[in-house]
Amino acid sequence: MIALRDVHKAFGNNRVLRGLTLDVPRGESMVIIGGSGTGKSVALKCILGLVEPDSGTIEVDGRDVAAGDRDAFLARFGMLFQGGALFDSLPVWQNVAFRLLRGSLKRPKDEAREIAIEKLRRVGLKPEQADMFPAELSGGMQKRVGLARAIAADPEIIFFDEPTTGLDPIMSGVINELIREIVVEMGATAMAITHDMTSVRAIADKVAMLHDGVIQWTGPVSRLDDSGDPYLDQFIHGRAEGPIEAVR
Repeated sequence: MIALRDVHKAFGNNRVLRGLTLDVPRGESMVIIGGSGTGKSVALKCILGLVEPDSGTIEVDGRDVAAGDRDAFLARFGMLFQGGALFDSLPVWQNVAFRLLRGSLKRPKDEAREIAIEKLRRVGLKPEQADMFPAELSGGMQKRVGLARAIAADPEIIFFDEPTTGLDPIMSGVINELIREIVVEMGATAMAITHDMTSVRAIADKVAMLHDGVIQWTGPVSRLDDSGDPYLDQFIHGRAEGPIEAVR
């Protein structure tokens, strides 16, 4: 579904992506791991067309991401942002239905509200919470609202940017289970970036480790502990010593 070939991206003298090549199979969940500043978020932004690569190709479903109708292209995606990214001034249901109230996906307001309430129910929130504002919700509930928004338009592809950041271990487990259930239920292609190894094991079919601008290792999640790759081994066990230099 998603194919990146020899993708390079630099910001001034900072070469972030240095030949990123990766395939994300249709209907599977790929999780990208790696240290801070290794280019995980930049890779997602390149796929979405928010950042233009300096060279290389990116295709979604066989088509170059830079070609064709931009609105139609973005309509295929859902996104769960790291910090929730909810609009404080809008009630919960309008946050969930944001894309359904404007643009090419626009629906009548009553219909958009019904869809929003159904998606909120799917992530474990009650209809009466639809008219609350984000500030009235806990961090875990805000993350659920963000997940409901990500699936509101029934996307083919869903991106998850650090989905459990800021959550306690129990709520992280709840969100991980929801993500896994929803991705399987929808038959969506999923791509996530995270530092949380518990999330990786819960939501991934395949894992790719990004280091120094390239994919250092990729394989099924079942091979994480016996990959034989020293970079991956150091990262998943949190060791200070190893081929990855820790900033001291």
